[in-house]
Amino acid sequence: MLHLGTATGPQATATTGTPAATTATAATTAPAEGPGAPGTPPAPCDLVTVPARQGLEAVDILRRGADQPAVGPVIHDGACATLGFLVPPGTAQAWDVPGSACTQTDGRGLRIPAEPPVQGSGWLLPPAGDTPVTDPAVLRAALDQAARLIEAADNCR
Repeated sequence: MLHLGTATGPQATATTGTPAATTATAATTAPAEGPGAPGTPPAPCDLVTVPARQGLEAVDILRRGADQPAVGPVIHDGACATLGFLVPPGTAQAWDVPGSACTQTDGRGLRIPAEPPVQGSGWLLPPAGDTPVTDPAVLRAALDQAARLIEAADNCR
């Protein structure tokens, strides 16, 4: 599971019974080059972690919406139990979506590296220069819609 090992914002227990984040360490310094133009340092970000099922639904919702801004980089843990959405720094201060957690860095902001920042993880959607992070309001709406879809699917037995 994903966690940056720094200060965290408001958290709620995941509805699947798994913790929304566990301890691992991530680099908080910028690599020589990152997404975007060569030589441009990557953007800082916070990390919203959610259970994989809800996260995958949210990714589908975000990618289907023609009028939606594109989804930014998404990371998965090695066990594929959680997904992490990279969002603008400062998001954790006001994040209150049940079943998710938003980890803020220590003020410097996690820099989006070319390689996943947490050992044992991988990119579901790798960083791209034109979409550095996901808009938190758009992500919140997609996660809410995903939760409703999952609840409806689970109740159709």
